[in-house]
Amino acid sequence: MIEFRKTNDALGTVNRGNPTESGLCTLCRCDCTGKCETWLSSLRGRQMLYPRDYSFVTAGSANTIHVGVSYNSLRIRGRLYGAYGLPQGFSSSEDDCVFPNVSIETEFGNEVKTRSRIPIMTGALGSTFIAAKYWESFAIGAALVGFPIVVGENVVGVDRESEFKNGKVVKSPELDRRIGTYLRYFDGYGAIIVQMNVEDTRNGVAEFVIDKYGDKVIIELKWGQGAKDIGGEIQVTDIEYARFLKKRGYVVDPDPDKPGVEEAMRSGALRSIARHSRLGYTSLSTWEQVRDAFMKEVERLRKLGFKRITLKTGAYGMEALAMAIKFASDAGLDLLTIDGAGGGTGMSPWNMMETWGVPSIYLHSKAYEYATILEEKYRRSNENKKVVDMAFAGGFAREDHIFKALALGSPYVKIVCMGRALMIPGFLGANIEGVLRPERREQVKGNWDKLPPTVLQFGSTPEEIFECYYEVERKVGKEEMKNIPLGAIALYTLCDKLAAGLQQLMAGARKFSLSAISREDLFSANRETAEVTGIPFITEAEDDIAREILNS
Repeated sequence: MIEFRKTNDALGTVNRGNPTESGLCTLCRCDCTGKCETWLSSLRGRQMLYPRDYSFVTAGSANTIHVGVSYNSLRIRGRLYGAYGLPQGFSSSEDDCVFPNVSIETEFGNEVKTRSRIPIMTGALGSTFIAAKYWESFAIGAALVGFPIVVGENVVGVDRESEFKNGKVVKSPELDRRIGTYLRYFDGYGAIIVQMNVEDTRNGVAEFVIDKYGDKVIIELKWGQGAKDIGGEIQVTDIEYARFLKKRGYVVDPDPDKPGVEEAMRSGALRSIARHSRLGYTSLSTWEQVRDAFMKEVERLRKLGFKRITLKTGAYGMEALAMAIKFASDAGLDLLTIDGAGGGTGMSPWNMMETWGVPSIYLHSKAYEYATILEEKYRRSNENKKVVDMAFAGGFAREDHIFKALALGSPYVKIVCMGRALMIPGFLGANIEGVLRPERREQVKGNWDKLPPTVLQFGSTPEEIFECYYEVERKVGKEEMKNIPLGAIALYTLCDKLAAGLQQLMAGARKFSLSAISREDLFSANRETAEVTGIPFITEAEDDIAREILNS
């Protein structure tokens, strides 16, 4: 098992708990007082790209030994000369080829293109209470930056205020809040995506969304995720709410109407009841049947009026991966998100997260291979189809992860899906706002009574604490700033660091736009990683050119 460092003295970061490959703690708490790299970057932005205490220190890399197969065992290839993918209006002069001029805008889609200022999107933020509590920070921050955000499954079903007629939703205040919050600050970059599972489909979520919002919303079909191989779940502590969810048609465990359950909750022996979603496609037994059912559902959604449809699949085996790529491409979908094991979630069975599914780098390497096979098939048969645009997901948090995922899946991957990393600034900003603006503490769900030293070292006002405070102010205006939660400013600040870091990595590779990134921009740091990914081992990449130079 690969061991990851708990502290980074160069950046001054510390993980409260056990660090994962992404650099996040295994268990990320909304009340955390710091200070992992993502947490600090939500305050200091692009300053976190550099070692701390400038002019007092020198720093050297500690990451020169690579053991095992992971994204951290891929290294980014720099180049000595050239400039590729220069944005329009720029020349190849040294004055133009500077990292702030690197374009990191992206777009995905089949007939209708969805633009994003930065090649990231959120994972699905669904019915977990933590997603609901901090939604304003997540949604407003995403809209201000200009990247897509996903409303996850079951939001309608768990909303006590939702109303149904003939089994279909006709009113959903929580879904309206989710969509409306994002659209208020949407400026043409990014998107709001609403995800559907079995229960959402039964509840008529697609019909509700298209009737009320039209093509402002992208609809997403869900096959699964990387964290678990069953449906979504939450835990509730109110037995009457558990009964309500049971009546809504969910799987509730233990059954709140079972003898002894209410008494166990009353005594405190049972603290919570889990609500689970159903598995899809259980009545089907062949991939051909799944294909037919999937195509039928896509056609139904198109007839409803959806111009943009996406698919999210999980860390299943190679059969399901091939099905997702082939079916999504044949159906002309706009995006396929491929989520590998190793990613995070709001609540999944722990040992399931630890033991099930295909780890991200394995899954993503095969996704590239299968995409090339399908592209060649389309070419040979003269089919007027293209391989679906893809997003890779599963344990990403830093700018180097974004670069590596885009390069590993090039040219098919257009955007990188990030889960827990993009939630951290929402928590952190809300905690700070709850202290500085006590009258808003309940509204923003702040968890602190006072600012901890990890924040006070930077200041005691939002203007001092958040590097990007004034940049957000310039974007929305001083008057509107009072409506912007500090969690959204923290998310904007984190994205400033990710954007600048990505631009620097791309400039070093001499790639000045995302479309120029390719698999040739990566090395494998060990031979096992080379075998899995098809990315050549460090000393074998370019070796033929080196010998040509020596023999010239």
